[in-house]
Amino acid sequence: MKNAFFTIALLIVSNIFMTFAWYGHLKLQEMKIISSNTPLYAVILLSWGIALAEYTCQVPANRIGFIGNGGVFSLMQLKVIQEAITLIVFTLFTVVFFRGEALHWNHFAAFACLIAAVYFVFMK
Repeated sequence: MKNAFFTIALLIVSNIFMTFAWYGHLKLQEMKIISSNTPLYAVILLSWGIALAEYTCQVPANRIGFIGNGGVFSLMQLKVIQEAITLIVFTLFTVVFFRGEALHWNHFAAFACLIAAVYFVFMK
């Protein structure tokens, strides 16, 4: 059970870094920290730097959590958990940092489908 908790915690941290790597530059641009004229290669290098932190959590999470390494999750379970965490982290990031983005009924319907996916992947 300790491996499961540690795996999920690492996946959450990993997804926080991933979300900032993928979308953080948009918020930095909105805050005028970087401009729309910032060269794309500079934005990519910044994102890669953040993504390195993501990988330092993602890879150990998968390694620790994988049933073949003494963990408790199959590969399919790890992937679906990761996708569910990604959606939750992205939603929180969007609502908190991009206040212009609103949640609508269809977003909640999609969340319900993802919860169902997590349920089905763990079904025996």
